[in-house]
Amino acid sequence: MDDLRTTLLSFPAEDRKDLGRFIQRQGKAQKGRLDVRLFDLLLQQREYTTDELVLRLYPDEPNPVAYYALRKRLLSHITDFLLLRQRHQDPTAASSVRGQLTLAEYLFEAGVPRLAWGALRKSEKLALTHEQYELLNTVYNLQIAQADSEHAEDLTDIIRRRNLNKKAAEEEERAGIAHSLIRRRLREARLRGRAGEAFNTIIQEVLREYELQEAFARRPSLLYRLLAITRSAMLARGDFVSFTPFAIRCYRLMEQRHGFTPAHRYYQLGLLYMIAHGLYRSRHFDESIAYLERLKTVLYTEPRSYFADFYPKYTFLLAANYAFLRRNKDSIQLLEELLKGRETALSPRDELTARLGLGFHYFADGQYQKTNRVLINIGHTDRWCEQQMGLEWVFMKNMGEMLVQLEMGNPDLALNRARAIERSLKERFAEGATTYQHVLTYLRLVREIIENPDVVKAPEFVARVDQMPRALPEEREDLQVLSFFGWLRARIVGRPYYEVLITMTEPEGRNNGPEAKPQRPALPGA
Repeated sequence: MDDLRTTLLSFPAEDRKDLGRFIQRQGKAQKGRLDVRLFDLLLQQREYTTDELVLRLYPDEPNPVAYYALRKRLLSHITDFLLLRQRHQDPTAASSVRGQLTLAEYLFEAGVPRLAWGALRKSEKLALTHEQYELLNTVYNLQIAQADSEHAEDLTDIIRRRNLNKKAAEEEERAGIAHSLIRRRLREARLRGRAGEAFNTIIQEVLREYELQEAFARRPSLLYRLLAITRSAMLARGDFVSFTPFAIRCYRLMEQRHGFTPAHRYYQLGLLYMIAHGLYRSRHFDESIAYLERLKTVLYTEPRSYFADFYPKYTFLLAANYAFLRRNKDSIQLLEELLKGRETALSPRDELTARLGLGFHYFADGQYQKTNRVLINIGHTDRWCEQQMGLEWVFMKNMGEMLVQLEMGNPDLALNRARAIERSLKERFAEGATTYQHVLTYLRLVREIIENPDVVKAPEFVARVDQMPRALPEEREDLQVLSFFGWLRARIVGRPYYEVLITMTEPEGRNNGPEAKPQRPALPGA
């Protein structure tokens, strides 16, 4: 495959549009620019060979040399676009430090040392405030190189600050090594089926080996990275029971010993969200809401720098918690308000998440017409949604459409949707592949209900439904999967779907605190 085409296809749909507009603004705005033409050709559904691309770009006289120069120009546009986007999206202020450094270097070359030193001092202050120690080392080296200027600071003091920073920068390097080792060892432990038992020991051993115990308890940025890596390993097998208490202990230790400054706000919000999400997934809904309230307090503290990033996440998780605390109408109100955009404008991904979530909350409330309407109003093809959200999200949307059509009394439409999902799965995955085998099993059960609604009374059918959660991969037995399984159980026991779902997610010991290990859901009638 063409590497340049692969790079372009890796961008989400909205980013591709932004990149196209960015390329248009580079150079002369003339019709038929070849870099724009190449950009469009590489994004076509059909993949062209090199010879075909050359012929389409230079039909009168094919010119391979000019073609490869054109590819380099397009790659340069992509690089510039990514640098610009990173500057706008960077939550760590690293881009601002680099910007001041670049300005200082230009001003020194232009012979304006007074302003150059002003930019250097500003970059030093920014880097110190936001713990950008590697960049700070570059700042000090440039200060030392320009120390003969009349506007320079005392060279001895610069060297002293540089040597102090070297220790922090070296600590950052050791932390990077530790992060990679922890990620690899957790992956190895998971392959041996011992990730839950081993992860705390692995982390402690690596931190001790690289003398980082105190650093991770002192610096929120390092703690955030550590927990993000650990959480990824735990997500892979759904082991929130092991991860969440560990994350809570780390957060409390950081809060008690050192606290969080305004420069640490992004990391503090991220840590609080990880904890709240882990508590939700381990079914400690009240405790999850308590941490979400703490997140909200930090989020509304001025300046609200990360509001657009975290407010939608906060709302989605709060609505999900409310739904499992018999407050589904509050969940609906939260998401309806979010979609109105009064608090913050939503990104395409957040809007899709909000609409699908609202559809499921309407469904749980028995408002099937509203469910159908909100799913229709997503207004994009499955291909576009998959590029934005991934294949799993599309399958959940399609299965939601299937169930709502059945509840609205349209079994033919529901059956067509079920067949389309099955066909898509079989086209994408080889026969016998286990990745989405649980989805195919679920669809077969739903199809049986569509074709014969009385099948839910058959003991053999009930036994197959009861067996289904035990057949799921352990990491798949989460609240989203149980939501679909709850619909089957509701049909069997003849009770409202929402009531059955709530019963399934209220195992004994749920409110015994986050240290308590949740049981398998108690199935109605089992």
